Amino acid sequence: MKTVHLKAGEIKKEWLLIDAQDVILGRLASTIALLLKGKHKPTYTPNLDCGDNVIVINAAKVALTGKKAEQSVWHYHTGYPGGIKERTKGTLRARKDGKLVELAVQRMLDREPLGRQILGNLRVYPGAEHPHAAQNPKTFDFASKNRKNKLTKRSA
Repeated sequence: MKTVHLKAGEIKKEWLLIDAQDVILGRLASTIALLLKGKHKPTYTPNLDCGDNVIVINAAKVALTGKKAEQSVWHYHTGYPGGIKERTKGTLRARKDGKLVELAVQRMLDREPLGRQILGNLRVYPGAEHPHAAQNPKTFDFASKNRKNKLTKRSA
């Protein structure tokens, strides 16, 4: 068996469409990061952007398990003295639709120039419509890959 190392001109990218309605956020983000890096392909090359372009629709309806919407806190600093701020996932979801998915995927990618370039292949939309119909994206049915991927409502 021969090891494959791609060159920049040999990369073939696809467009994938993922519906995030009622899907668990962490499971979705880890799969999107894998698709963006290209680790699902047999021609994966770690020093090149050989992953696919991913379109996520219905990002505002992504599911959080347990009490993560109220208890999971993200801290950030404004740069001024005493400027430490905190934001919960619930308030971030209410203020900026789709930002929750983007941040979850961003934190699963490398923090280097290639990771920032790969993050540019992600498009997140809060609703069901997107302007990428001309690219003919293939539907990636993430919810049916595993029964734990989709949030099910328990009957009381």
